[in-house]
Amino acid sequence: MSRKTAELITWHLKCRVDLEVLIHPAQSAAWKHFDEVHPSFACHLRNVHLGLGTDEFNPWSHSSTSYSCWPIFIVVHNLHPKMCMRPEFTFLTLVIVGPKSLIKNIDVFLHPLIDDLKQLCLSRVETYDNFRKENFIMRAMLMWTITDFPGYGMVFGWSTHGRLACSYCMEMTHAFYLNMVAKYPSLIVIGNFFLRHTHTY
Repeated sequence: MSRKTAELITWHLKCRVDLEVLIHPAQSAAWKHFDEVHPSFACHLRNVHLGLGTDEFNPWSHSSTSYSCWPIFIVVHNLHPKMCMRPEFTFLTLVIVGPKSLIKNIDVFLHPLIDDLKQLCLSRVETYDNFRKENFIMRAMLMWTITDFPGYGMVFGWSTHGRLACSYCMEMTHAFYLNMVAKYPSLIVIGNFFLRHTHTY
C-alpha cells in the first residue's frame, strides 16, 4: 500500500458526523448497521469497504445487433468521495461478453470474483502500511451493489417483474391486475406502501 493511499484509507472516519446532507457512504444507515453487526471488522479502520457495480450495454450502439456486455467494477468506499470514482481506485474485475443476454447465468461468471471476495473477508492478509511504517492485517468486505433494477434482478437472481418484483415487500406487495386491458393484463404495484399518510405522493 502506497504512502498516500495508506494515509487516505481511514478518511471515512473523519466524515462520521451527523449532518443533514449525506456526503459519504460512511454516514449511511447501511454502513452504521454493518458496523454494529460486525464490530470486529469495524474496529480496524484500515479494513476496506467495497462496492460492486455493473450494467448491461451493447458496445455496438445498435439495438438491432444482438450482443451483450457486462463490465463488473469494484469500487473502494473508504476514500474521499472525489477519489472513490477515480480510475486508480475503480477496478475492472470482469468483462462478461456474448452474443446473447446472460438471462440467469451471470452467477456462473461471478463465482471466481465471489471466491476472491470471500478470501479477502474471511482470511487475514498481511499488508504493509507505508504511511505508518508498520504491517497490519487487512480485510475487505463487499458492502453493496450498484445496479439498475433489471441489473439487480440479474445479479441476485430475483424476478424484477410480476407481482413479487419488490424484494423488500415480497408477499406484502399491494398489487392488482387490470383485467379489461385489450392485449395482456397489466399489473399495478402500489409503490407508496411505506410512505406516511401525509406524504405528497
